[in-house]
Amino acid sequence: MPIRIRKKKTDDLKKKRFTKKKVSKFKPEEIESIDYKDINRLRYFVTERGKIIPSRISGVSAKSQRHLALQVKRARQIALLPYVAE
Repeated sequence: MPIRIRKKKTDDLKKKRFTKKKVSKFKPEEIESIDYKDINRLRYFVTERGKIIPSRISGVSAKSQRHLALQVKRARQIALLPYVAE
């Protein structure tokens, strides 16, 4: 009687998934040019509720995300951007 080889469940789970690489919204030289006074650019990275969009969604690098968060917080502090939605 031949021996049956059972397929592991993990083999089924390891199907190839193709994900599209997120492209950064900024060029490396533009990172430092992000300014708290540029409200139109900052609004793209803030939700309607006033939350900063995470880098995994926006596609911004970690360094750019830290700089972006700092500039958003500065803009909020001088009332250029809202802390929360109305």
